[in-house]
Amino acid sequence: MYSPAPPQTMTGKLYPEREEPKLGKLERLAATVGGLFAPWLGPKPERFSWILSAVNAQAQPMGEWSDRKVLEESLSLRPLLRREGYKDELVGKAFALVREVAHRTLSMRHVDVQLIGGLVLLKGMVAEMETGEGKTLTATLPASALALAGVPVHIITVNDYLAKRDADWMRPIYEGLGLRVGTIVHGMDPAARREAYRCDITYCTNKEVAFDYLRDRIILWDRPTPIRLQLERLYGEKSRVNQLVMRGLHFAIVDEADSVLIDEARTPLIISSEAEGVYSTEIYKCAMTLARDLVQRRDFHVIWSDRSVELTDEGITRIHDFDWSQAGFAGNEEQREELVRQALVALYLFHLDKHYLVKDKKVQIIDEYTGRLMADRSWERGLHQLIELKEGCEITSRKETKARISYQRFFRRYLQLAGMTGTAKEVAGELWSIYRMPVVTVPTHRPMRREYLQDRVYRTSEEKWAEILKT
Repeated sequence: MYSPAPPQTMTGKLYPEREEPKLGKLERLAATVGGLFAPWLGPKPERFSWILSAVNAQAQPMGEWSDRKVLEESLSLRPLLRREGYKDELVGKAFALVREVAHRTLSMRHVDVQLIGGLVLLKGMVAEMETGEGKTLTATLPASALALAGVPVHIITVNDYLAKRDADWMRPIYEGLGLRVGTIVHGMDPAARREAYRCDITYCTNKEVAFDYLRDRIILWDRPTPIRLQLERLYGEKSRVNQLVMRGLHFAIVDEADSVLIDEARTPLIISSEAEGVYSTEIYKCAMTLARDLVQRRDFHVIWSDRSVELTDEGITRIHDFDWSQAGFAGNEEQREELVRQALVALYLFHLDKHYLVKDKKVQIIDEYTGRLMADRSWERGLHQLIELKEGCEITSRKETKARISYQRFFRRYLQLAGMTGTAKEVAGELWSIYRMPVVTVPTHRPMRREYLQDRVYRTSEEKWAEILKT
């Protein structure tokens, strides 16, 4: 059975993170095959039921303790967890303390299935729990146990509202155990973020934590060793260590794991700045004029599969023969070809209302995975400016990428990862093959009364809504 990484391997280093795995053909094949069978071979919840007796055995006298005594026991548990790791009796005691404090502060007591779900998360798996089964309360169990062991924990939600709500709601539990909880939301300055990440447990969104990591990676651009960072720390306030906002990627619990880890897995996260040597508006206009005059299949071919354009010899000749001097373009032939190629991509492969919107006379990208607008992002290599020109918008300055990563690559860099969601079985194969995370279906607290009816398909939306009104 999976076990959480020992506390000693997750603490004591400056900015720990997992190295990007380099898989050979056999390893990739094994991951793919394992993913195919993951929905049927995942651990059963019965294998975690030992936590119930472990918690109940420890919880017996706690009801008689004073609040001070509970806090003292919590503090005394810290060195034991750090030294001996997550032994059954220590995890049982940690969970029992969390349950007791939750009952005293919030009048909420973790039920058996939440204890099982908490153990699943502690072991770095995905807990599939039905809506209404109390995932927010469940997460306090592993988060507290890990934090008591000295492991910084990130509890990651899908928006700022949930991050702040859950942190404020669960705060009395953590404070009752002597732990500090922080919250990261959009608009916070680096100093406030740094303070929030210094807490034992930090609630944040996937977007905020990923961009904070990217900003830290820009500071640590040459991936220095921990020893080098320690030496730099001696230099004082201007050392890179003091500029970082995060402490590293230790342990994350991801809410709505199927959405964040799978649906948005390949969403690119990019930090950019104004590029040097940008083209003038006249140069973009020349490239667009020439691109509109080129004929498909004679001068170029559209490669739909990878959304690119391939120039023919005749097309390249037309580009070289074009009079670029009117725009004052002194670029070489390669640069001219690239610019016209991008103009063709803008004309033939990116479409209004599908790939982008024009809002307030600005081109805004539509995220192809979520359908959301990404007002703060732009395409690279002049593509964004050419689309602005195509739509008659004011041309903005060109950007160059300083750092980029996808959610998939980012979350794989955590030393250990866990997740919870109501719908994980459908993506169990992908969760295993990409993140090596098995899915455990946690039973409901009470028997399920929901009935699932057969799908009914209608030819038109009018027929569909008429039937909905009848029912």
